[in-house]
Amino acid sequence: MHCLRITRLLAVVMMAVWVAACSSSDGSTPGSGGIGGAGGSRGAGVEAPDALGSYAVGHTMFTAVDAARDDRELPVDVWYPVDAADAATEPLTEYPLQAGITLPSEVAVDDLPVSSEVESPFLVFSHGFGGINTQSTQLMEALASHGFIVASAAHTGNTALDGSDPMPADKRVPDVSFIIDTLFDRSNTPGDAFEGRIDESKVGVLGHSFGGSTAMGMVAGWAGAEADPRVKAIGVIAGGVGSNNFSEEVLSAVTEPTVLLVGTLDSNALGNHQYAFANMPNAEALFKVEVEGANHTHFANICDIGNRLIDLGITADTWPNIGAQALLQPYNDTCTEDVFPIGEAHRLQSLYMVAHFKRFLLDQVGYGEFLTAAYADANEAAISFVAK
Repeated sequence: MHCLRITRLLAVVMMAVWVAACSSSDGSTPGSGGIGGAGGSRGAGVEAPDALGSYAVGHTMFTAVDAARDDRELPVDVWYPVDAADAATEPLTEYPLQAGITLPSEVAVDDLPVSSEVESPFLVFSHGFGGINTQSTQLMEALASHGFIVASAAHTGNTALDGSDPMPADKRVPDVSFIIDTLFDRSNTPGDAFEGRIDESKVGVLGHSFGGSTAMGMVAGWAGAEADPRVKAIGVIAGGVGSNNFSEEVLSAVTEPTVLLVGTLDSNALGNHQYAFANMPNAEALFKVEVEGANHTHFANICDIGNRLIDLGITADTWPNIGAQALLQPYNDTCTEDVFPIGEAHRLQSLYMVAHFKRFLLDQVGYGEFLTAAYADANEAAISFVAK
């Protein structure tokens, strides 16, 4: 393999490691299966939120250009539901990392027709500080299989290979609002692949780490940007939602349903989530979900990236020799057999995000079963669950 390819892939990996160590703090810059194994009874029409849904999954990419912000370019990946008649199993999507190196999907297929059965709810996912917009592909695919159209933009100037923006928080909420504008425009454009496919009354935002701050900013306002009233529900995953970003007064004004998901070994984000939960008395629904034994990188693709290096013959014992020693501890903390299973973390992430958005964007009350302490106590030994 060409040395440049390895170097650029390592740039992605090393930035992900650095983000894991730094971005779960309060600040707006770095430094700052089956259902529970037992399967409870479910109402008619309620699919298991921790397994793939009934739709096939399509994927596409494009670049959005915001003329109102100096032609700011945002690369965008979109995952979406596909009707059974249009489903295909190959060729599976290859998510690009750098220089010809990809992460293969097990589910998604590029450029299939978007489901025409109904207008779909729309979600935007925001990645971590200095990360990549395909950092949580399993979750994106799971949401699409349950009927959501999900867009994830690379926040230009604050990605693994482009850290040029000294004030990245300022761009986050406007970026997400622009992606909402863009997909709405496409849904209203005759002949577009997304024509008539998006229900503009059903919009949610979710994000990991700095992207979790972004999700909260969409309903609370953040870094000089106002809240976007089109956003009706949010999901915060290991997010910087502490007092340095959001005051008690700001959080108390949030009314949108919110789920806060975090690992107990992610001390900064854990404290941030506890602060936010204590200061959001007016949210229509509020859930604090803590995963015992999970850390910051359990909710992203760090294991996929590390395993990809291994598959390419770059084994973990050689990482110090190629400047990737900093990857070893996060990989061992997240991806080895003697720690909380990464697959279980991804299952739980899907469980709570799918159930939350099904319940509060689609008003499918049957999914409320999964958003209770009683359900967690009976089925999810790793979960500490509190609702307001």
